[in-house]
Amino acid sequence: MTSATPRRRGRPPRTEAADAPAARDRILAAAREEFSERGYDKTSVRGIAKAAGVDSALVHHYFGTKEQVFEAAITLSFAPAVEAPRAVEDGPLDAVGERLTRFFFGVWENPATRAPLLAIVRSAVNNDTAAAVFRRIIATQVLRRIAGRLDTPDAELRAELAAAQLVGIAMVRYVIKVEPLASADPEQIIRRVAPVVQAHLTASP
Repeated sequence: MTSATPRRRGRPPRTEAADAPAARDRILAAAREEFSERGYDKTSVRGIAKAAGVDSALVHHYFGTKEQVFEAAITLSFAPAVEAPRAVEDGPLDAVGERLTRFFFGVWENPATRAPLLAIVRSAVNNDTAAAVFRRIIATQVLRRIAGRLDTPDAELRAELAAAQLVGIAMVRYVIKVEPLASADPEQIIRRVAPVVQAHLTASP
């Protein structure tokens, strides 16, 4: 005799289930705001639920644990950066360094996309769980896709080195805000950094 399938934690009644898309959207929007303002450690599922105007059980039902809510929220926030592999795919390979660098700084220079990225990076720096989620998203949605477009045996290492170059500069410029890099003209940065990114991706060993 088999046991009945257990109900998921916080399973909503039919009236709430009918409003599932709207509820999920409110929860994700609230989660983005909470994680951005408070960071991973100080954000709670209860706080997200309160901000979204739902019961905390509903947050658990749709997303599971706090870590899973964070992953869903930052995946949404990180969406613009996920388009980075297209910069590798579109156009000649001998100019990929400039395309990727220009795309990367275009995302960071846009205030609308910079704010959620800052929240993600700060949470990842301060919390091991948030860092693990961030690494997983970077690896699966960006680095492996870029590596897949490089015809070299060490493609993954090349993609990671290029990413380390760009992320490191972003940390110094946008998070730590060290001068003169913090206030330097983006075009000047792109001109200096793009050849290094190009070398990481395509230069001979």
